[in-house]
Amino acid sequence: MGPKKQKQKSGGKKAEKLRLQKEEEERRLKEEEEARLQAEQEEADRRKKEKLLRERMAKLEAIDRERREDELAELNSMLEKFMCAQRKKTEDRAYEKWERYIACDESPDPTVLQEINTFMSLWREEQNEDIQFVMEKGEQVLNFIEKLQFLLLDAPPSEVTEKETAQYQETILDLESLLHQKYNEATDRLLKSAILYEDFDTGNMQVVIKDKNVTFCIWGNLKKKIRFKNHVFGDTHHGFDLPKSLAVSSVAVRIFHTHYDHVSPLWLRCPRVTRLEDLDSEETTQHSQDSVGEPGEKEAREEPNVTAEKEIPPEERNSAASVREDTNVTANINEVTKEEKTEKESEILDVPPEGQSPEMQEKTSEEEEITDESTKESTKESPVDMQQFAPVGGVFHIDGLQLPPQVQQINSWSAVELLDDGLETYPYPPEEPEGTTHPPIQITLRPPGNVFYLKEPLIARWDPAGQQWRTDGISNISYQTQEGNITFEMDAFYTVAFLQDNHINMPYQAWELQPTSTDEAVFVITTVFAEVKIQIKGNQCKLAAIVVKEKKVLPHLVGKWMCPVTLKRILKKYGLNIFPEEYSYKYAGVNQKAPLTEFKAYQQIALVASAFAFGRSKWNLESGQDQVVFKVSEHLNADSVKDEDWSVYMFNGRRAQKLKITEESEAFSEELEEDTEFHSTLYHMLKDFASKEAIDKVNTAHFQFVDVVYQLLLDTRVLMYS
Repeated sequence: MGPKKQKQKSGGKKAEKLRLQKEEEERRLKEEEEARLQAEQEEADRRKKEKLLRERMAKLEAIDRERREDELAELNSMLEKFMCAQRKKTEDRAYEKWERYIACDESPDPTVLQEINTFMSLWREEQNEDIQFVMEKGEQVLNFIEKLQFLLLDAPPSEVTEKETAQYQETILDLESLLHQKYNEATDRLLKSAILYEDFDTGNMQVVIKDKNVTFCIWGNLKKKIRFKNHVFGDTHHGFDLPKSLAVSSVAVRIFHTHYDHVSPLWLRCPRVTRLEDLDSEETTQHSQDSVGEPGEKEAREEPNVTAEKEIPPEERNSAASVREDTNVTANINEVTKEEKTEKESEILDVPPEGQSPEMQEKTSEEEEITDESTKESTKESPVDMQQFAPVGGVFHIDGLQLPPQVQQINSWSAVELLDDGLETYPYPPEEPEGTTHPPIQITLRPPGNVFYLKEPLIARWDPAGQQWRTDGISNISYQTQEGNITFEMDAFYTVAFLQDNHINMPYQAWELQPTSTDEAVFVITTVFAEVKIQIKGNQCKLAAIVVKEKKVLPHLVGKWMCPVTLKRILKKYGLNIFPEEYSYKYAGVNQKAPLTEFKAYQQIALVASAFAFGRSKWNLESGQDQVVFKVSEHLNADSVKDEDWSVYMFNGRRAQKLKITEESEAFSEELEEDTEFHSTLYHMLKDFASKEAIDKVNTAHFQFVDVVYQLLLDTRVLMYS
């Protein structure tokens, strides 16, 4: 090929390349122009959509303003049901007191100081009572204590003055102290006749006495033979293994199990106890320091304080006033005095982040595991945090006692040395030069079968000097899963208890409230470990089922009708706590919500719960602190709600609206459902879509049913702890 042809070919390739470049540039410019035009069109569409949305929202807000006063007036009328419920409770308490008065019952009224003091004085003077007698009278004392505790929990501040509260608490402590004193006196009397309970095989004293409230296991070392240094008390499965020095001493061992806890409440009287003040809706949005106060005289009133005295739009004041009246009426939200309000303004809670997205949950679980380990390490040599842990299954008083002189048979005479010192403890370890070591005491206990431990319990001893539970002094813990026993070693005789994390069931995985019939509903809370089903009927509720790993547990608690206050106490007592306290946000991963918004939501849910089902929405985690989101469905039969029947609603205390999103949507959006408005109350929002039958059921729902639903929602705080 000649040079000329090569040059022509090269020139053709260059021209082709230029042509392609020109076409590419033209295509690029065209695409850019099209993209620009599309962007302009999209921007125009967006602006148009925003304008239409603004116009629509302005129109809806105008409509809402026009009817707001009427809707709030109707809501106030419905809120009267809470006041009716409170008046009925007050009347019932007065009637019960009157019935007791005219019945001329010989037993004292624990609320009347003169009567209960006379009862205690007379009992203190009585001597030589055996354990069986003390057990029988002890049940009466426990009933007195329970009645006073119930009054402190249930009666509103308007009925129980501060002076009466202090009186009741002091009476409770006096009764508890007297009861334990009487059990000690009965133990001393029993030990003086220990020879009557001599075991044929070992020659030592052994006795087990029990009823539904206490279990006595007493062993007396009559023979002082080293080979009998251990013992197991029959069907209780409690036992011990003593050091050799005790096995040859005049010692008695008492394992006294009280199925109640009269020890831990002493901790509440200690001045170092931290009390956390609650926030109102404005304060909740701030991040500040934990508030510290005195241990509450009214510690039984566990629900948070809510102040509604912040700035409220004029059109809402009537509604807010009604809410405040009702919260005082139900005694679930305490009044805040001026001093407390000032204190709250200077010492506000440190609010945790706004809940956790699903993506964060795995990380949170890992952090909780690390925290668990660090907690175990820290509690080995430190007091137990009693805001985090609580005894479950009662208290075990494990005592080493001096064995008193026994009756000696001399010919036909019986002789015994009489001592006036009463029950004496046996010192172990003995006082010896510092550095002297003594072998530990091995103890085996079987936790009561009528309680439930979701994890291996924490074993702690009571420190009477520091008025606190501690884990030091206890070692070599062995959990025998198959036998159900727990064996451990103690460096001295202690009062011990099995403690469980109060927040092990928090946060909840799901919740659902579903009406089943007239003034009847089922409330279900699902946790990581358990599903708790509570049936509501009229002014009472009962446990319908407690399921753990597809197995029903605590059958003795199921099927008994009671009030919400009693239900709460019983579930906590038997190891299934689903009731947050005012400080629980520190220990559970919470979805922080403004308290006033949260409590208004509970009230309005309760008002319509006779005809509408409610449930957890995953979008509640995404809606921020000032708004709550939940699922709603009209429900007039006993069947379960189908997934497709749920709708998502949002409420901020002042406005309720139906959202366009569903539980299956990819992202959270506050966009309204098509062809819907918003209303000042949840009732009026639901009324837009409800049937006449549903609205009739709401309007005719009994006030006591509404009040019970409200109490359960307020006690469980499902909008924050799920």
